[in-house]
Amino acid sequence: MTLVKFNPFAPIGSPRFHSNFDRLLSDVFNAPVFNDDVKNTVPSVNVVETAENFRLDIAAPGLAKEDFKINIEEKTLTISAEKKAETKEGETHLRREFTYSTFKRTFTLPETIAVAYVKATYEAGILTLTLPKTEPKKTVQTIDIQ
Repeated sequence: MTLVKFNPFAPIGSPRFHSNFDRLLSDVFNAPVFNDDVKNTVPSVNVVETAENFRLDIAAPGLAKEDFKINIEEKTLTISAEKKAETKEGETHLRREFTYSTFKRTFTLPETIAVAYVKATYEAGILTLTLPKTEPKKTVQTIDIQ
């Protein structure tokens, strides 16, 4: 083991200078001016395929089922959520560390999804969408030779 002497006036190329510089940048960018009450995050999604359906499991803890908005438009599934900061009248926050988030994810659905039978549940911080499959539409056309 080696002893290292402390030198508060270390030259610019030394590890001590870099440590102080990193701390300064951290202090500046973690200041309340740069911290938003609403942060954009993208939740993790697991996609599972079975013989009968597709299942999407979206990790979105801290939200209520009322915070979600799920739309299907022309084979595009859009899942979004927004949780806003709640402030009570007469309260002033000296520091706020609770995060409030918003996100939006879109997925292109295959033609074999029965859109009318899609189901969604939200339990224990996991939003689960079940997308049942249908038989692919087979179009057979007979062409007469003239």
